[in-house]
Amino acid sequence: MRKKMALLTVTVLCLFALAVLAGCGGQGTQQGEGEMSGNITAVGSTAVQPLMEQAANDFMSINPNVRIVVQGGGSGTGLTQVAQGAADIGNSDIFAEEKSGIDAAQLTDHQICVVGMACVANPALSVDNLTRQQVIDIFTGKTTNWQSVGGPDQKIVLVNRPKASGTRATFKKYVLGGAEEAAGIEEDSSGTVRKIVKDTPGAIGYLALAYLDDSVKVINLDGVEPTNEMIISGKYPLWAYMHSYTKGQPSGATEAFLQYMSSDNVQKSIIPEMGYIPETEMKIVRDINGNIKSK
Repeated sequence: MRKKMALLTVTVLCLFALAVLAGCGGQGTQQGEGEMSGNITAVGSTAVQPLMEQAANDFMSINPNVRIVVQGGGSGTGLTQVAQGAADIGNSDIFAEEKSGIDAAQLTDHQICVVGMACVANPALSVDNLTRQQVIDIFTGKTTNWQSVGGPDQKIVLVNRPKASGTRATFKKYVLGGAEEAAGIEEDSSGTVRKIVKDTPGAIGYLALAYLDDSVKVINLDGVEPTNEMIISGKYPLWAYMHSYTKGQPSGATEAFLQYMSSDNVQKSIIPEMGYIPETEMKIVRDINGNIKSK
């Protein structure tokens, strides 16, 4: 009888151990098979919206029970919505501390990459280089005709971004030196800005490098071409860090997605292929005040 009881006890213990091991193995399998679930809303900068959309689609293909909605609206909107809890991720071309009206201390910064920007003009214009002072004079309304900067006798049409745009804030800070812009066309969507510049004689605006194509003329700044190489070396000033802010520390699907944004697949493949710059490639760093130092 004692032998039977001992054998029964051993059998029960073995079955319990196997059940525990099976449970542990099941958790790992679920994660490996992409059974994570949740809804994520990412709002903000349109300069990096194509990157976020591509990464989100890739992440959802691996994790089909996760739904990610990526929206634009500008950096200011992204920061405001994530601070208010209306969005899980606020994408921004500016530091949260640069946005008035929010408590930046509540937000956690996840720097994803670097986004370069460039002045662009209507493709029919013969001007392909402007000095920084010429750009300042154009966007502040001092210069109103292309003839003043070596172009045709044609009125300059300004295509600007809204006040909430991080691209506009970056352009104003690092090219205009903080000067106030003159009135012009304002458009939130980077894709629409490109179309307006393409279709409007005499138009000039600015876009993230990821949006550049043959439909617009890219303008060099002080003789420096706006390329990733020039940005990496510190020779071209119009660029910004791309931040994905969360309210506090992220968890669940949001945390997993932001970890994916830091993975080799995104950093070494998607980011460079789409025209953005991995931070690891930068030879310089720039603080919130614009101070630059070598790495």
